[in-house]
Amino acid sequence: MIAKRVFDIVFSLGGMFFLSPMFIVVVILLKLDSKGSIFYKQLRVGLNQKNFKLIKFRTMYTDSDRAGLLTIGDHDSRITKVGCWLRKYKIDELPQLINILKGEMSFVGPRPEVLKYVELYDASQIKVLSVKPGITDWASIQYIDENELLAAAEDPESFYINTIIPSKITQNLKYIDHHNLWVDLKIISYTLKSIIRR
Repeated sequence: MIAKRVFDIVFSLGGMFFLSPMFIVVVILLKLDSKGSIFYKQLRVGLNQKNFKLIKFRTMYTDSDRAGLLTIGDHDSRITKVGCWLRKYKIDELPQLINILKGEMSFVGPRPEVLKYVELYDASQIKVLSVKPGITDWASIQYIDENELLAAAEDPESFYINTIIPSKITQNLKYIDHHNLWVDLKIISYTLKSIIRR
């Protein structure tokens, strides 16, 4: 775990430094595209059921989350033009390097969920909160097109709760029982490949 934390600190600092030019471009595009803040902060449930504010680049119009927590399809009317591009290539997730540096997240770990859905976990599923949440995991790779799956579902939220969440948790529990720095590097590598293919 010490090696994992050192890895997180070194590469989150390095990432923020080398990606700073991209961040500046994104900030300019967001300001030109729509009104609102640069960052979107949402309360998520982290390690040991402790809440924290997950940071993303804002990809929706201000207050759009009041219409629902799930994003349905790539053409959700709440998503801005720039936001659509940021989401496609997962650039909106990059500010979570700050969450990593603060120790709230790791590069690899179960994606943090909102309290509404965590409250539906059973006693065995709650184990996913025994490790730090991450920017990516095996489930993120499998469900990289999650928005499209939800768009095709007759009842998106029911499909998310009854199909996607249990599937993700199953994979995350396997990760918790069999993870090390080498596994994390593989997950990061596969994640980058899946994003490039998009």
